[in-house]
Amino acid sequence: MNPNTLTLPKALLTLLAGALFGFGLSLATMIQPEVVLGFLRFQDWGLMLVMGGAAGLAMLAYKGFPRCFARPVLGGQFLTQPASWNRQTVIGSAIFGVGWGLSGVCPGPAIAALGTGNTDILWALGGIVLGGLVQGLTARD
Repeated sequence: MNPNTLTLPKALLTLLAGALFGFGLSLATMIQPEVVLGFLRFQDWGLMLVMGGAAGLAMLAYKGFPRCFARPVLGGQFLTQPASWNRQTVIGSAIFGVGWGLSGVCPGPAIAALGTGNTDILWALGGIVLGGLVQGLTARD
């Protein structure tokens, strides 16, 4: 059986993980651009603790799960994602950072903000989609 095949348990677990992620972003107030901008200006230390904790937990899971489990719970295998720095990566990171700093909107929290009825965020999501489209059309393999 192909490990990439979508089954009902995988779909339900993915839905649950996404809902939990969105709830966490909402609880941490990351869905409010003014709070994110306060974090970026080093005025909101609470959000810095949330992001630091999330990054630390993700690092532990990324490194620890393959050591503790023979394979992922829903099948397949653990994969590593080799990182390579190049000009496109640096330019893309800079554009993302400037957009995040100007708007206070990051893609994950923007989608979660739609669940709270914040339709003003659609402008930022439009920019995110447009940026992804431009990158996809101009990317060099």
